[in-house]
Amino acid sequence: MTNSWTDIKNTDLVLIMGGNAAEAHPCGFKWVTEAMQHRKAKLIVVDPRFTRSAAVADVYAPIRNGTDIAFLGGVINWLLSNDKIHHDYVRFNTDVAFLTKPDFKFDNGLFSGYDEAKRSYNKATWGYQLGEDGYVKVDETLQDPLTVYQQLKKHYSRYTPEMVSRICGTPKDKFLQICQMLGEMSAPTKTSTIMYALGWTQHSVGSQNIRTMAMIQLLLGNMGRPGGGVNALRGHANVQGITDMNAYSEVLSGYLSAPTDADDTREKYLAARTGKPLRPNQMTFTQNFPKWFTSLMKSYYGAAATAENGFAYDWVPKRDAGYDILHIFELMHQGKMNGFIVQGFNPLAAVPNKKKLSAALSKLKYLVVMDPLETETSEFWKNFGPLNDVKPEEIKTEVFRLPTSCFAEETGSFTNSSRVISWKEKAVDPPGEAKVDSEIIARLFLKIREMYAKEGGALPEPVAALTWPYLNANVPTSAELLREINGKALADVLGPPADPKDPKSPRPVLVKAGEQMPNFALLQADGSTACGNWIYAGCWQQSGNMTARRDNSDPTGLGVFQNWGWSWPANRRILYNRASADKDGKPWDPSRKYLAWNGTSWAGGADVPDMRPDAAPDQGVGSFIMNPEGVARLHAIGMAEGPFPEHYEPFETPLGVNLMCPDNPKAVSNPAARVYKGDLEAFGKKEEFPYAASTYRLTEHQHFWTKHARSNAVVQPAPFVEIGEELAKEKGIKQGDKVKVRSNRGEVVASCVVTKRIKAWDVDGRKIHMVGIPIHWGFKGVTQNGYLANALTPFVGDANSQTPEFKAFLVNIEKA
Repeated sequence: MTNSWTDIKNTDLVLIMGGNAAEAHPCGFKWVTEAMQHRKAKLIVVDPRFTRSAAVADVYAPIRNGTDIAFLGGVINWLLSNDKIHHDYVRFNTDVAFLTKPDFKFDNGLFSGYDEAKRSYNKATWGYQLGEDGYVKVDETLQDPLTVYQQLKKHYSRYTPEMVSRICGTPKDKFLQICQMLGEMSAPTKTSTIMYALGWTQHSVGSQNIRTMAMIQLLLGNMGRPGGGVNALRGHANVQGITDMNAYSEVLSGYLSAPTDADDTREKYLAARTGKPLRPNQMTFTQNFPKWFTSLMKSYYGAAATAENGFAYDWVPKRDAGYDILHIFELMHQGKMNGFIVQGFNPLAAVPNKKKLSAALSKLKYLVVMDPLETETSEFWKNFGPLNDVKPEEIKTEVFRLPTSCFAEETGSFTNSSRVISWKEKAVDPPGEAKVDSEIIARLFLKIREMYAKEGGALPEPVAALTWPYLNANVPTSAELLREINGKALADVLGPPADPKDPKSPRPVLVKAGEQMPNFALLQADGSTACGNWIYAGCWQQSGNMTARRDNSDPTGLGVFQNWGWSWPANRRILYNRASADKDGKPWDPSRKYLAWNGTSWAGGADVPDMRPDAAPDQGVGSFIMNPEGVARLHAIGMAEGPFPEHYEPFETPLGVNLMCPDNPKAVSNPAARVYKGDLEAFGKKEEFPYAASTYRLTEHQHFWTKHARSNAVVQPAPFVEIGEELAKEKGIKQGDKVKVRSNRGEVVASCVVTKRIKAWDVDGRKIHMVGIPIHWGFKGVTQNGYLANALTPFVGDANSQTPEFKAFLVNIEKA
């Protein structure tokens, strides 16, 4: 979340799209009702189904699954065409005045630089023009056709209300009503917020779904402001925490880009990631990247990481490709992987195309499953009839199951959607031989290190030198780990000379050697600080555990609970909050005063300033300090498929054509999405599989693990699928009938719920029906056993994050 759960109460308008907060996040949804009751906020829900969120909305609009960018692109066109943007905010806080490169083009669904063979772009023509001074060229009048503003208007002019309705199946009057409501939020005294979840991320254009909405919020002037923002609703209590720690190879802890084969030296690696200002006077906060990375290496390797050995840079793995979960299973399927350790994860149920996953797991030599429950993954080798029809005698994989604790059986911290880290104590000890995850990992590591010491092995240094400073080496405590993540000074951290004119004058000691770091601002690049995650620096200070605080005072009344837990970064509750004030430092809306320039600093507001405290407004320091240009990007070259979001159909499309470029077969679906050989052939066609399908979750279950809890099993005991009344009539299906749902990869048999909540869309002159598939059942647990829903889903993901496309694919349905 850019804002927080509690901040939602400050909004004037809530848009729920790509999520279903009332059912999937019922506790957090209370803040929506707070805003509706006390601020008379309006609620808009845009969703393929008439959900329980829609049932309490002021406005509901249906949308065909997989067409969110077409809808949001239409909103952008409407806002620009009707002059419903917050001009002062946009000019100060975005790149609208920046000049794009003259060779940048968009034609018939593709941007300049596309390589069809590689399914990727050469981005040389994307981005901004730079002057001789190294700064971006600008046109403050916004009249130059190369300005981002003019390029934006040109690109989205194609997304007319009529085109939106043709693609999305959304009635034109509903779409225009929503545009009007959003447009009113461009007033300086208004803010709107967006709440989304997996309904946006689990698409082959998932990242661009989210970015398009962020662009709308920028145009409306609603980023960094109370009641504004773009708010991701995370599922498990610690999904945000594990994302922050980045337990995979794409990025290191704190979202630090991990080195690749091209980064063969530390100098080259740091240079590529250390920001340089693209406009005068900008903070370019990524210029601190060497401090964050060096402190991380010191946290890993302690005294063994020295300036002489480049702080152990050569020991860090250099990835030759993306090692996301789809790539991992592709390598496994190719027989290129010997072993797989699965911790708190049930991939046989949670990764797409069960048939491929099962075949891949069968090619391993060993599989280690760390979980408190008997998961489908741990028993993939057993035959459960049609639910898991395998031949155990042909599967040679050796499976080891290590029982772990559940969340209530371990002391530690959670990080919620609001980025708030909260400490908790365990309620009971884990049963039997179960151990907490950290103990299992510790014992495994120490055994591996012992084997290296006795037997040797390739590149033993990173194993032998890894720092292990825990009181009981076999059982690191959560408190020890969080203190290590926070970081400490390894030598005295000194401030600037007392006399700025005399560099030899005394330097005050800011942090004594051995003390906990108070914040990330004092991390050093010379090896004198260690920090396991720079954005968590400050969560466990010398004064104690900040995450254990439970003071619920809210002095401003804006839902800013500064002394409840600790929010990363720097205990800041709203990111980019400098944007809550105008260029002169005055709040856009005095009634929701969040941050203001008091003549000498930004201190004294409701929140920790996301700005250098003494950066006076007349210095022109931009609000978006992580970007080298100091402003937010409407034109973003970091995206795989284009600097402006563009509508592409799901890889399994019920139309078979992209209506935005109907004569270009190369641009039907995301042209930059990675597709493996064999998976392309496994995509279904509309002729055999004419119905759109989507997976989703229910209030009564949490993913695949509450089916092991009897209380949850009582309230949602059996698997089902949902279809609308019109489709049911066409297919002769009645309420409660057993049905078979087939895709080109597998099938699911379940009871059918015939509902008014799902209706056909009128798309380009034809009816498109949807089949809804809740995901929670499998062949393990105390619920009635059922088919895994991912037997149906395609093995393809978003071009940027590689998140699988669970929310839009094709099926057929018939009575079983």
